[in-house]
Amino acid sequence: MYRCAMEELIRWKGNALRKPLIIEGARQVGKTWLMKEFGKTCYQNAVYINFDSNSQMQQLFSVNLDTNRLLLGLELYAGQKIDPDHTLLIFDEVQEVPRALSSLKYFYENAPQYHIVCAGSLLGIALHEGTSFPVGKVDFLKLFPLSFQEFLMATGEERFAELLKTHDFSMITAFRQTYTDALKYYYFVGGMPEAVSCFAQSKDFIAVRAIQERILAAYEQDFSKHAPNEIVPRIRMIWNSIPSQLAKENKKFLYGLVREGGRAKDFETAIMWLCDCGLVHKNSRVNTPGLPLKFYEDLKAFKLFHVDVGLLGCMTGLKASVLLNGNDLYTEFKGALTEQYVMQQLVTVQNINIYYYTNERGSCEIDFLIDDGESVIPVEAKAEMNLRAKSLKTYREKYSPQIAVRSALADYCLQDGLVNLPLYAIEEVLPVCREACMN
Repeated sequence: MYRCAMEELIRWKGNALRKPLIIEGARQVGKTWLMKEFGKTCYQNAVYINFDSNSQMQQLFSVNLDTNRLLLGLELYAGQKIDPDHTLLIFDEVQEVPRALSSLKYFYENAPQYHIVCAGSLLGIALHEGTSFPVGKVDFLKLFPLSFQEFLMATGEERFAELLKTHDFSMITAFRQTYTDALKYYYFVGGMPEAVSCFAQSKDFIAVRAIQERILAAYEQDFSKHAPNEIVPRIRMIWNSIPSQLAKENKKFLYGLVREGGRAKDFETAIMWLCDCGLVHKNSRVNTPGLPLKFYEDLKAFKLFHVDVGLLGCMTGLKASVLLNGNDLYTEFKGALTEQYVMQQLVTVQNINIYYYTNERGSCEIDFLIDDGESVIPVEAKAEMNLRAKSLKTYREKYSPQIAVRSALADYCLQDGLVNLPLYAIEEVLPVCREACMN
């Protein structure tokens, strides 16, 4: 299974100023597989250490963090020599031994020649709870569920994924039905590696749904196992409210939909916990589209998106037949799935910040604003062939952006600074917009 993150890992390996690398991401997005595959394909040897319930590692790191001593202990544990030039050291579930995280500082300062990658379930929680390692001594890489292009590659459609990267939209349009069908499959299957692998091998929607249900059950267990007891009920309420929040296409997250009379102070910690786990994406509002967008962020208004479109559909019990064949009964939720899908693709795009826009009166809303450091690009997401975008028209008349994007299932078109970009090509939004600005 190809993951674009592998290219990032290869660049990390070749960087002379490389630091120990921490891979962040929600449970079951493929962190362990990625590290092992990286070690297998890019190194002569890999030493894999799983810190979960590992008393020997707990003892090794508890005494002191002298790097020579630690390396000797790791060699004895693994039963092999660790060659700094040809061996990848893999620390998995590293959050279970917090001092192993602290040791990364000393590996960077005293033994930078060693190649170390780390990951773990709920590692984001450990990092934000004050586990001791200095900022600036490690590199980070975020791993998400498979994007739509990765989904195409995993399901045997590599050439169609490659075609999207060429931006040859006359050719792409000729195969629109292939892309549209694959997109419907992606809406159901999502990007969790186990679900994608099952679908690629069997095309069995029932088996895929069983995997999704198992993943969701594991997340629910994590709430009880790892979150402070006093916020577990609130985490569950936030988590379970996400489908209804998205389906209603609210201007912002409404605490009243979580619990009658609910207020921000009741749920802030629970939301932060879900964000730190990588289980939700928090998208904040701006009401002025100036650079940088962060400067105009409204901290009190935001939307929450799920980690994965397939899991979102599973939470609602949405059947494959409804998605694939169309059904008027789910029209309201169709827009929610589309926004979820677009957000899920945008977070995989590097070096951008993502927000959404509403004006002061709330009469104009833009689904997404992208800040690439040089410009602000408004993006409207529309289900199916719907091209009506009154808010986008209002926004363009007021702010005159150089380029704007309307993403739906309609074919690519560029006219007067407005790009119609097919939903299945949304990952290419940044290079496509740059090319459009040059025309």
